[in-house]
Amino acid sequence: MQTGRITKALSGFYYVTTDDNQTYQTRARGVFRNQDISPYVGDYVEFSLDENEEGTIQAILERKNQLSRPQVVNVEVGCVVTSAVEPAFNTQLLDRFLVQLEAHHIQPAILVTKLDLIDQDAIHRLKDYQAYYQSLGYPFILVDQDNLDATKKALSQVIQGQLAVFMGQSGVGKSTLLNAIDPSLNFKTAETSKALGRGRHTTRHVELVAALGGLIADTPGFSALEFADIEKESLRECFPECWERRAACKFRGCLHYKEPKCAVKQAVAAGDILEERYAHYILFLEEIINRKPVY
Repeated sequence: MQTGRITKALSGFYYVTTDDNQTYQTRARGVFRNQDISPYVGDYVEFSLDENEEGTIQAILERKNQLSRPQVVNVEVGCVVTSAVEPAFNTQLLDRFLVQLEAHHIQPAILVTKLDLIDQDAIHRLKDYQAYYQSLGYPFILVDQDNLDATKKALSQVIQGQLAVFMGQSGVGKSTLLNAIDPSLNFKTAETSKALGRGRHTTRHVELVAALGGLIADTPGFSALEFADIEKESLRECFPECWERRAACKFRGCLHYKEPKCAVKQAVAAGDILEERYAHYILFLEEIINRKPVY
């Protein structure tokens, strides 16, 4: 029996890479299907080999976390790639990604591409956002196309040997950015659709690739994120500026919504919490409160 990590899943096969960097093609035992269990990219597994070096996954080891969109597990860093334009920089969508990462205990990082397509005023606005998000503990990298070495260095410091997922809306340039930083990756890219204003999906499966001192995954872009697995009491934990002020609220368990003497609302009024971020918190909270129960 050997142990390794699934680095690619394609057409019913799981490609497992061991610590000595050997990769084996495997299939999952039928018992997993009977138990409605699926191995995912990122899983640590135990597998056996037959005389032809064909493998069978015998056990899936305990997971740290699991993302469903994209389907990858044991993620340690989530790099949210956004663009300054085409599609436009969207803080609500950015905050949706950040909440999902926080909920799964994944360290977020933010990258903004296509700075060469905007003017100086827009760059200054992005730098204001950069300062705020960095104050929350999120690395926020403005990608300079003329100095990609700086981006590569910054990303390497964030990843540091961990498994990182690159996620973001289609068309923001995830694959283009990764290819520019490391041309050997050769991820497929496509132009943004002029009619739809978003990129065409070019990444068809999740695969982990050794790069930037760790393992990275290029994943299909998507633009809608719901909070099906987050409860209203947990949402405040996903906003660091809310969570750190909870003890100063009058009511224990304050949702920072309609309660009086709320430290978070006081901080918004004082300008210490970005009003836009708080508006997104309320929007997400109401989505969770009003969502239909699943039976």
